[in-house]
Amino acid sequence: MAKVKTVYVCSKCGAKSFKWAGKCSNCGAFGSFVEEKITNKKSGNYSIKSEISVKPLSSINETLNIDRISTYIPTLDEALGGGIVPGQVILLSGEPGIGKSTLLLQIAYNLAKNNKKVLYVSGEESAQQIFIRGKRIDAIHENVLILADTNLENILNAIEKENPDFIILDSVQTVYSQELESTAGSVSQVKEVSGKLTEIAKQKNIPTVLVGQITKEGSIAGPKVLEHLVDTVAYFEGERGHAYRVLKLIKNRFGAAGELAVFSMTSKGLKEIKDPSSFFLSEKPEGKSGSIIFPFTEGSKPVLIEIQALVSKTVYAVPQRRSQGIDINRVSIITAILEKELNLFLKDKDIFINVVGGMHIKEPAVDLPVAIAIISSALEKPIDKNFAAFGELGLTGEIRSVYYTDLRLKECKKFGISNIMIPYNSDIKEKGIKLVKNIKEAFSILFKGK
Repeated sequence: MAKVKTVYVCSKCGAKSFKWAGKCSNCGAFGSFVEEKITNKKSGNYSIKSEISVKPLSSINETLNIDRISTYIPTLDEALGGGIVPGQVILLSGEPGIGKSTLLLQIAYNLAKNNKKVLYVSGEESAQQIFIRGKRIDAIHENVLILADTNLENILNAIEKENPDFIILDSVQTVYSQELESTAGSVSQVKEVSGKLTEIAKQKNIPTVLVGQITKEGSIAGPKVLEHLVDTVAYFEGERGHAYRVLKLIKNRFGAAGELAVFSMTSKGLKEIKDPSSFFLSEKPEGKSGSIIFPFTEGSKPVLIEIQALVSKTVYAVPQRRSQGIDINRVSIITAILEKELNLFLKDKDIFINVVGGMHIKEPAVDLPVAIAIISSALEKPIDKNFAAFGELGLTGEIRSVYYTDLRLKECKKFGISNIMIPYNSDIKEKGIKLVKNIKEAFSILFKGK
């Protein structure tokens, strides 16, 4: 009889311990250890293949003409690097209700219309619920096969029987293997389920999408090994009160990471936005202080978005600092730099920062536009509508260079934005380009004499 033992596994990184601990010694997470029962079924006898193919790297042919599979959503195909590669495993995550299942059902329908057999496995919804959604967004097709099951062995049997061209699993945390005694969603189950499906995808060259749930902190639930195991990690984000949705590629083995595709949520499902810059700037106010354009990019496709700041007299003992779409700690640092370098008194002011449209920005290039927006609101001096800025702000007030400068400038000029402030080290001398070394120079150019 197989021996059963109890171990404690960190739900964040997968580290194991024979005793419970309040803090994981491997990743530093608090309260992340969960109890799991492990059955050791391996006999210890390993078979070694007599023929192992080892080749020098120089002898491998440069034949990379991969026939990618189109999702028939051009902006999504572009973000993926030209489409989905046969055997590619994609991990799609995002907030509950953000539109993950809707997007996947639309992709399934697009593939089904083009003679592809799609197996849609749902562990969260019944077949009737999926049918209702499909009817609402007009995505019903006989080539879309629905399996509402959470048993891994049943899912593997269905894949073997139907031999589909595309697999969707919603979600990986709801599926369990009967070979393990732990519950669905545990570290061992997530590793087993994702490992088996990845193995099948690679063996049969079946593109597979795994939907991953997220934690309350916003990270993908389950061990970090899940993200390492798959080929592509995509994050679907957006605010509930906004119509837009953004699909960001965090990792992509078959294309550039950081690419994004923008969608608009409608009653008929998700509609791609081919020109997101015009979409985000469509309601930008004119002649108002605290508003500036920022060319945002985490990949090779820049998007022009509006950064807003509101600086007002505080009525509290401690002034408020709030931000939407930008890390509040970064806003506090920028505020401190402005106070020291420009002698701008903000200690009795509430400061609110907003990225219009609900976009979440993590790149440091947003520092300069945030600083300019704060100054503009504090002095009540509007920024010209044809002005944009980007650059990282150092603690001593210097403006540091960032990546993709040429692409950002090209996107600005495409929309008629002629005045652009960029870091001095960019070394681009064109009409309308303002090179600045530090925040004092930026302040002098924009606000002195006004």
